[in-house]
Amino acid sequence: MLFVDLRDRTGIVQLVFHGDTRGDRPLRPESVIGVRGEVRLREPHLVNPKLATGEVEVWVSDLQVWNESRTPPFYIEDGIDTDESVRLRYRYLDLRRPEMQRALILRHRVTKVLRDFFDARGFLEVETPMLTLSTPEGARDYLVPSRLEPGHFYALPQSPQLFKQLLMVSGLERYFQVVRCFRDEDLRADRQPEFTQVDVEMSFVEEEDVMAMVEDLMADLYREVLGVDLPRPFPRLTYDEAMLKYGTDKPDLRNPLTIEDVGQCFAETEFRVFRSVLDGGGVIRALRIPAGEEPWRRKDLDDLTAEARRWGAGGLAWLEVGTGPAGDPQSHRSSFARFLSAQELTDLFAATGAEPGDLLLMVADSADTAARVLGHLRQHIAQERGFLRDGELAFTWITDFPLLEWDEDEKRYVAVHHPFTSPKPDHWELLRSEPWRVRARAYDLVLNGVELGGGSIRIHNTAQQEQMLAALGFSQEEAKERFGFLMEAFSYGAPPHGGIALGLDRMVMLMAERQSIRDVIAFPKTAKAACLMTGAPGPVDPAQLQELHLQVIYKEPEGQAQA
Repeated sequence: MLFVDLRDRTGIVQLVFHGDTRGDRPLRPESVIGVRGEVRLREPHLVNPKLATGEVEVWVSDLQVWNESRTPPFYIEDGIDTDESVRLRYRYLDLRRPEMQRALILRHRVTKVLRDFFDARGFLEVETPMLTLSTPEGARDYLVPSRLEPGHFYALPQSPQLFKQLLMVSGLERYFQVVRCFRDEDLRADRQPEFTQVDVEMSFVEEEDVMAMVEDLMADLYREVLGVDLPRPFPRLTYDEAMLKYGTDKPDLRNPLTIEDVGQCFAETEFRVFRSVLDGGGVIRALRIPAGEEPWRRKDLDDLTAEARRWGAGGLAWLEVGTGPAGDPQSHRSSFARFLSAQELTDLFAATGAEPGDLLLMVADSADTAARVLGHLRQHIAQERGFLRDGELAFTWITDFPLLEWDEDEKRYVAVHHPFTSPKPDHWELLRSEPWRVRARAYDLVLNGVELGGGSIRIHNTAQQEQMLAALGFSQEEAKERFGFLMEAFSYGAPPHGGIALGLDRMVMLMAERQSIRDVIAFPKTAKAACLMTGAPGPVDPAQLQELHLQVIYKEPEGQAQA
């Protein structure tokens, strides 16, 4: 007798060959076969509880070998320890593995539920163009040369933003689309050059309407797909609160560690480092790490200091609270306590809630640097020391973003989200006089430290859109050339409108509990935007370039050939 596992998309069943039913042909792993036979109950002592089909087996009476397989480059099973580049090179084999198929099946179920959700609420799914005008503002566009108009280019859409606003001008009122988008940017675990977003726009809405709709969508998805009931409403943080307490506008609220501004404790300090930072308009902030079972070695503290410097800090002040008097510097292990007065130490412990055994990490620098460094250390330490509350779904909304931020390279203000986001109603005058103070009618949805999506109430008035573009440094001619069609559409009557774009890849990644969106995309690119399976991007035939009136010119700067 011969026992063989037969696998298809639904799982595995054991085949039993007896006598000569197999014939003379060998059965190689991963070969494609079909069988006829009798489904039999296994003997009680032979039941396999690890298989859904473990109580039965198929006694084969007829075998068809449709295609024999070569030896695969890796085992077709879950949990393999194989380099990702090999998996991507043989992606069609990688997708045979059950865990990869489960991820794609989950993705299918998510898109099915969200389409049903929007349909039931009167939304229309409308397809928007893939070939459009380049309006660079943010990431780089992927450009497509026009054969019929030499020297002119289409751009692949970074987002359907302008078209979905035009659909609101068209009177469709409620739109959604599961849409492919393209950005030519540096990649990370949660970025791809082509990605899918759930794009939504609604007329006659305020921020609360959009946010309530998204919370309903998330509740439906988690209940229908994973059987999880989400508590609502989701908590909210303003941008300023998030940056102060967590050092990021994408806070992971499973992490209980928080940052405190302790500058007031040193208002009269004579410690030269702190004094110079405060006099220069900087801040002093502290991160308290509660005492744990594992002690802090000097090497651990040196490693944290090096990590802080890597993220832009000039240094890291640390203090491990001792059991002696709070105001006695000798009672504590510290890199700086000897420079502080007893009152300053006492005030510091009161402001942070520090207790014996706790570790305080402090950064004295600009507000941006202090937030960035302590925000990174907060998450790094929580992961290393086990502070994260596993299994928790920590949704939160971030609101009241700055509308603009200063770009030091371009020496101008740029939009934090995009140029079509509306300022707060009473901030329009500030846009002319103090643009750095203007707050946006924008909102981001964050889950476990990952931004799932962002949206806003849009500008819907031609004059106000012109004012916004002027604040971004566009001349009237540039504004008309790039966005004239949008402002012309507004002049024919545009309803107030707003919406959101949610990253489908990131949503599924978190629901599938995977670490990279590449694991929930059928055929992803590498971190260098390459497809190892097909070899894309690659050269094209010279005749194709000639048709497009293009020529590839190779330059050799500093002796190194570059295209």
